[in-house]
Amino acid sequence: MSDTTRATAVAANSWVREKIFLGLTPREYVKSLLTLPNLVIAVILAAGIPCLVLRFAKGLGAASNLSQSYPWGLWVAFDVISGVALAAGGYTVACAVYIFGQKLYRPVLRPAILTGFLGYLFVLIGLVVDLGQPWRLPYQFFLTPGTTAVMYEVGWCVFLYLMVLGLEFAPAALEWLGLVKLRRLLGSLTIGIIVLGVTLSTLHQSSLGAFFLMTPGKLHPLWYSPFLPVLFFVSSICAGIGMVIFESALSHKAFHDRLDPKEPVDIDRITLGLSKGGAVVLFAYFFMKVQSVAVSGRWDLVPTGWGAWWLVEMLGFILLPSLLFASAARNENVKLARAAAVITVLGIALNRFNVSMIAFNWTLPNRYLPSAAEILISLTIVTLGVVVFRWIVNRMPVMAPHPDFRDGH
Repeated sequence: MSDTTRATAVAANSWVREKIFLGLTPREYVKSLLTLPNLVIAVILAAGIPCLVLRFAKGLGAASNLSQSYPWGLWVAFDVISGVALAAGGYTVACAVYIFGQKLYRPVLRPAILTGFLGYLFVLIGLVVDLGQPWRLPYQFFLTPGTTAVMYEVGWCVFLYLMVLGLEFAPAALEWLGLVKLRRLLGSLTIGIIVLGVTLSTLHQSSLGAFFLMTPGKLHPLWYSPFLPVLFFVSSICAGIGMVIFESALSHKAFHDRLDPKEPVDIDRITLGLSKGGAVVLFAYFFMKVQSVAVSGRWDLVPTGWGAWWLVEMLGFILLPSLLFASAARNENVKLARAAAVITVLGIALNRFNVSMIAFNWTLPNRYLPSAAEILISLTIVTLGVVVFRWIVNRMPVMAPHPDFRDGH
């Protein structure tokens, strides 16, 4: 082996040890993985991956309780419909920072974009799991484009927005790899990329709601509304704000060693600032939901069992967190703001479940319940998302800016 080859091999090994194994030897790195959280992750994956194999080996019927009456269930309600809404933090914070000039929220921008990128990536994985013939997924783009179909627009927007999110997060990866020139080139295109991302988000978030406009006879009247596209879009902003508050609180605690001590982040101030927006948007969403029922005139359904469930969503998961956010912002109560964020996230997920599964086909006598395999597969997808998020944050400049790009450009 020549000296040049030997030097190249040493440099490559040094790069892998520093960038991949965090400066540890492979044996030390493996030992560092022997923790209780990783054990829990291993148990979930050990139970969920065989279910995934069963689903693709034997088909949907072997792993799910889906039927002709209920062609979609947990995978669509949780992994896809809820997942898209809960991944909205990326475009919400990016819009606030770059379009509205709210530089206060820049420290949580990259974690929000990474959460959004991984959220959409695993939404796509969940969609592949749910489709009976997943290999036909590209057909709508290239072979049989249904240009008049809502899902055609949703598919294109999600596909394009996933790529845009990749471009938005690419600077962190390029900084990690040391590709300075390419990083600066991409930084010069930031505003255009952000505007494109916000536009695509507006389109597909609302179009997911438009999809259910075709189901007036199947979706309960308290949830069905001609305003569903607007409701889905506005509620995605609520979910984005809630997720950013929730995720930033967890990340700054779990990855405190990744923060830059030279540039301390006032996460409490950021949380209270987001709380003001959360209070306003949630109250607007609550008013729009009330207006939807007023337009339909179906107040007679409120005193029923379905009406009681609708009130739980309206009062407990929309109006309540709105008031909690307002109180938290007024009294500078960070813990209350984070509690309101958790309720908001659960509330938007509950709404997506109600629209796509619980209040859907509400007149049928036999109700759909997900199988154990469906639950394990969904849990596995979420767990994989958490694992990938942790792997990236522990290596790339996500929680703190790279020393050479502190201005964000």
